[in-house]
Amino acid sequence: MTRSVRRTRRMWQLTGAGAAALMALAACSSSMDSPGASGTTASPKLSGTVTVFAAASLKESFTALGEKFEQDHPGTKVSFNFGGSDSLAASITAGAPADVFAAASPKTMALVTDRKDTAGTPATFVRNQLQIATVPGNPHKVSSLKDLTRSGLKVVLCDRTVPCGAAAQKALDAGRLKLTPVSYEQDVKGALTKVELKEADAAVVYRTDVKAAGDKVDGVEFPESAGAINDYPIALLKNARNGEAAEAFIALVRSAEGQRVLSRAGFLKP
Repeated sequence: MTRSVRRTRRMWQLTGAGAAALMALAACSSSMDSPGASGTTASPKLSGTVTVFAAASLKESFTALGEKFEQDHPGTKVSFNFGGSDSLAASITAGAPADVFAAASPKTMALVTDRKDTAGTPATFVRNQLQIATVPGNPHKVSSLKDLTRSGLKVVLCDRTVPCGAAAQKALDAGRLKLTPVSYEQDVKGALTKVELKEADAAVVYRTDVKAAGDKVDGVEFPESAGAINDYPIALLKNARNGEAAEAFIALVRSAEGQRVLSRAGFLKP
């Protein structure tokens, strides 16, 4: 074999070895970047209970999202405490164990942020608008907010310290109307229940609650509600016992999927 032939064969061997090394390096790099590999960006497995304090008007939507979260993360449980936002805020600032707070107004969220009990800045995830709920068939022919001031009509409002009550008062002020209800309820579900049980002729609640009630009530729109729309903020709490799972639940609420669930319930986009 001539010297030139041996030199050519040696060059091909070196080239092949270099190519093999490059392929091995690329494969190693690919395996490190792929989800599920050691040192990856894949999210860790979540477990344990996430305790969520949420405004009463979120009950149906958040219950559905809680079930979805548990399905997506086996080994987790979402525990809810639904109620008036002001009462929930008071419980949180008093030390009640909770991971997430979803309020029906920035004002009630401020009761918690002012005490520095949140981790980070709350984010608005939906908005909600008022509607009049009447007994089925609307026998009293309520067609406006002014109709609620008629003598003899039994009307229920949320307490003014609760977001739905504050919004109702704002709408009444906009219409220059005065209304004396037969009772003030501590949350929007309490006001709605009075109508469902026919203990009241009408109540000013959220459109989402009217929709959730189905054929138990009728809903009446009124223009003053456009000036009394509530923003709903959500926040991770500073003393969260399961912060990782809590952040994942908040992410679900704010995700496209979470927004679809909330939109179907009648909530407005933030």
